Parts: sequence; structure tokens; C-alpha cells
Amino acid sequence: MEAFKRMVLVLGALILSIQSFSQKTDNIPPIAKDSLSLSQKAAAIAAAKFTIARPLNIEFTQLMPYNFTLKDGNNSFPESKVRGLSQVKVNTNINLIKKSNWLFGTTLGYNYISAKADMTEPLSKTIRKVDNDFHYFHAGANLAYISTLLKKRTVFTSSIIVDGSEKHFERVRGLLSGTMILKANDRTRMSFGFAIPIDPLSEVPFIPTFSYEHKFRNGLIVDIILPKNMYLRKHLFYNGRLSLGTEIDGTTFYLYNIDGTDQKYQYRQLDINSGFVYEHLIANSFLITGKTGVRFTPSGRLFRKQDSYSDPVLKMSADPAFYFNIGISFSPSSFIGKKK
Repeated sequence: MEAFKRMVLVLGALILSIQSFSQKTDNIPPIAKDSLSLSQKAAAIAAAKFTIARPLNIEFTQLMPYNFTLKDGNNSFPESKVRGLSQVKVNTNINLIKKSNWLFGTTLGYNYISAKADMTEPLSKTIRKVDNDFHYFHAGANLAYISTLLKKRTVFTSSIIVDGSEKHFERVRGLLSGTMILKANDRTRMSFGFAIPIDPLSEVPFIPTFSYEHKFRNGLIVDIILPKNMYLRKHLFYNGRLSLGTEIDGTTFYLYNIDGTDQKYQYRQLDINSGFVYEHLIANSFLITGKTGVRFTPSGRLFRKQDSYSDPVLKMSADPAFYFNIGISFSPSSFIGKKK
């Protein structure tokens, strides 16, 4: 059990460290696909997977009601209920400078969280209704450099990110990563790498990463990016794709004046979303996405801003909850509907 908890902490620290500049792409860009050599294609694949993101992404998530409990040290509070939780995420990714072997860009993001809960008072057992709205902002600068290491094409990336709320600027963090292309052909892509969070509060100094994609002759596609997601995909019609699998995500925001003092707090939650994803490309540029399934929350923690994630004031555990998500992305280089 302790090993499992430690694994959850590691995953949570990584996902929440990189979520502000996490990337989503569908295939290599047209220039890489049509005119580059195999080694250049390999580098383009790595850049597409880990560096180049969709220029604009907007999504809405709704969770159905679920029960949760809070724990303060060894003391557990009575079970309470979330009546509804809604999230709106907006992210933009802009490549400012592109050269033959490096690129520089910026990432901007906003996350709105609306939570409605029925809190059970510990002594009286009465129900107190709580409605809260939270705003989380982040901005990052990203640099990617394409090189050769051990005769393998390798992409090194570095990112600096600032975040905060509508009230205050809060943190400066960073991330260093490297991705080596082990294999890249028409059917199989495989890479191995690392991520190093640059954060004084991070307890995870080094994280290995791995990606694997294989296209079977029956049309099924295995798409794995560890520790982010695992999917089994299938193209439908000409411009659609259906996926079944699991994705790790995270939610974080800052809280103020919750104990009558000027102490700042941060809440971080690790989410595991399992279910179906359908994507449909419109006019070769706009990607409509629908997701549904079950969300598991193995770890949710409230801690003082100056403390670490592993030193929480409160721990939260929640029952699984049904969710649905709808989003739209501007993705001019998307090849999601092109069958190979």
C-alpha cells in the first residue's frame, strides 16, 4: 500500500508539474511528412509529440455528483458530497521562432473551476451548502533543440512557467526534458526520455518518459505516452477517430483567507480519466472532441504554499464519478482523419 501511495505521489508531482505546458498533437506536420529525410522525420515526430501543441484549445468538463471525505492527520471528517463540479480550460500555444534545429514558443492557459458541495459538519452532522469558484492562470516560455545523441535523433526541451490566480502571482517553476527517437517508420514510433522538474517544492527529481505508437494492419492503433496516457485508437469514416483508454490529468488552484489569516494555500488533485474519446476534424483545421467515462481521484491535497505536496493540511479521497467533456481545438496541421 505504501508503495502504491508513493507511486501516486510521483505521478501527481509529474503531471501537475507539466500540465501547464503539456502538449497535444495528432501527427507530424505536412512539411515533415512530405519532404524530410527519415532522421528529420524522427525529429519532427518528437517535436510534434512533446513540443508543438495545438495553437488554441477550449474545453468544458462536467462531473456528476460524488461523495468524498476529508482527513486532517489521523482525524477523518464525516462524508460529504459534491453536487456538481464544472471546469473550463483555455490554452494557447504559439511558436514565435522556428529554425532548422530549434524552436521557441509560448504557452498561455486559464482554468475556471466551479464546485458545489454539501459539507457535513463534524459535530452537529448538519449539512452546509458551499458554492465556490476558482481561477487559475499560467504562462510559459518553451525552447526545443533538435540534436543527435548516440546516433539517435534527440529533442531537448526547457520550459519556464509562472502561475497564479485572479488575485496574485504565485510561483515560478521550470522543466527540463529530453526525448530520444528509438524507432520511427510508417507503422511504429518509439521514444525514451526523461523529465526534470525545476521546483523547490518538488520531491521528484527525475522522471523517465516513454512513448510508443503502433498501427496494426486491421486499423487499430496503440498509442502510449507514459506517464500521461494509454489509448487504443481506431479511425472512423474519413475525419473521425475513436479511442478507448486512460489519461492522467491534474487540477490545481490557490486559496486565500480560509482560516482568517493571510496564509496562502494551494490545492492539487490527481485525476485518472478512463473511458471513450471521439475526435472529428472539420475543414482540416478545427478538431471537435468529446470524452466520457469515469474519473478516479486517488489523491487530492490542500497544503500551505510554502510547504510541499507531501506535507498537506488536508487530504481528500473521493468516490469515482461519471464525467463528460467537450472541446474544440484549432489544429491546422492535424492529420487525424487521414488513414495510412
